[in-house]
Amino acid sequence: MTPINPTYTRTFAPPVMEARRWIEGKTFSPERPLILLSQAAPVDPPPTALARAMADALIENPASHFYGPVLGMPELRAELAAQWSQAYGGAITPAQVAVTAGCNQAFTAVMSTLAGAGDEVIVPLPFYFNHKMWLDMEGVACVPLPTGDDLMPDPERAAALVTGRTRAIVLVSPNNPTGREYPPEVLRAFFDLARKRGVALILDETYRDFHSQPGAPHGLFADPDWDDTLIHLYSFSKAYRLTGHRVGAIMASPARLAEVEKFLDTVAICPPQVGQIGALWGMRNLKDWLAGERAEILARRDALVAGFQRLSGWELMGCGAYFAYVRHPFAKDSDVVARDMVDAAALLVLPGTMFGPRKAEGGTGQAEATLRIAFANADAGGLAEVVDRLAALDL
Repeated sequence: MTPINPTYTRTFAPPVMEARRWIEGKTFSPERPLILLSQAAPVDPPPTALARAMADALIENPASHFYGPVLGMPELRAELAAQWSQAYGGAITPAQVAVTAGCNQAFTAVMSTLAGAGDEVIVPLPFYFNHKMWLDMEGVACVPLPTGDDLMPDPERAAALVTGRTRAIVLVSPNNPTGREYPPEVLRAFFDLARKRGVALILDETYRDFHSQPGAPHGLFADPDWDDTLIHLYSFSKAYRLTGHRVGAIMASPARLAEVEKFLDTVAICPPQVGQIGALWGMRNLKDWLAGERAEILARRDALVAGFQRLSGWELMGCGAYFAYVRHPFAKDSDVVARDMVDAAALLVLPGTMFGPRKAEGGTGQAEATLRIAFANADAGGLAEVVDRLAALDL
């Protein structure tokens, strides 16, 4: 066999694909169908009007079939700049915005401009697994920032981890996998730390549209020099149900985006045209619809919180946006528990061992004790059934 880059073999297999293999060849009864709680993705297609706008573009707009600008459609970049400036009370220009083929590409693009083999990046535990995978594959050391039962990263604890090789601190809020929303003062403290120590703060706000608090989740864009430190990431996948069309965004300094453009040009040349057309149409026409989506997700969150109050032995550690992060009551490690739940309860969830190191790998024991429940594709009735199955589970 020809050689494989060793940094690739050091990271783990894609977790969602691994979990899907747990259900291959299995059958589930109509009385107790499998409930998929493993992937954070809407199961319904986009609204009909949005899909029609995209379909019309394919027929009526020849440019939808061709290469576009590497950093994205100018109209979409301008719309993002305008709406973000208004929402966050800051000043963001189109030159500070780039569009990418999804938010994962946004992360890999900016990280490629920041860190190389031998550098370090601080990532709170539990981490978003695709972030960890990319750092592993690039030979960048992922420096874990442990969190306690509140799942809240501590800026002072992070400060002790910064070294001469640190290039960035990565935060996700609302968080994947925990659902925890980081308060504005915590985000500001991390921003101040990053600025003081000369490193980047990467803030992934993929789930900002489902934040439980009204108004801006932070005031970082109000800083007139925000782009000397902050790199903001966003995804259209969840808000407008465009997962398969791959549209994400970066907000950073024009100088940073000039380097990002080099990466994007060699990877995808440009983000998908039709996805961008759909994202732009959604931003301009679906404000009320998106508010309804947010209300529905928050209602599901509330239903799950209420359900866990009647569960014995289970602990709901975090719940928000698309996710609940829970401590299970069993003596087994979470990866064994998650596999066993497929047969015992017809539930597919992801174990905490996919989001952080085990004790033997330097972890705190949190990974072995926890599970992630992605509840965006289960309505209130479905979540009540989930709680009933958890209550009856005996492993």
